[in-house]
Amino acid sequence: MVWKRGLALGVGVVALALSAGCAQPPPDAEARLAALEAEGQKMDEALDTVEERLLGSQARMHLWQELGERHQYVSAVHCKHAHGNVEAIIEHEEKQEEKARKLKRRRHVASVDSTVLTSGKAVESSQN
Repeated sequence: MVWKRGLALGVGVVALALSAGCAQPPPDAEARLAALEAEGQKMDEALDTVEERLLGSQARMHLWQELGERHQYVSAVHCKHAHGNVEAIIEHEEKQEEKARKLKRRRHVASVDSTVLTSGKAVESSQN
């Protein structure tokens, strides 16, 4: 029974020694650790690249959404005021046409008046 106690004590000492770092690591442990750290660095760089792309895509998506909302707002304002503007343009065009007709009549009347003399006789045009 004493030897069982000694065996248990020995196993405990060995376990304590191993857990305290007294055991030697395998010979290729540092190479594996360096490889794992390099792989971890590469993964971090790849994840950073993916994150940058996602953030850029998200920013572009928000920009296009905002531009779409602005376009809808501008279109709504345009539709609201376009009818009134077209009516005003048509009214202005009609006024301009009426003005042109009056000027044409005035010119016609003025040209007739200039050919009549004070005696009431029309000027005879001399064409040879």
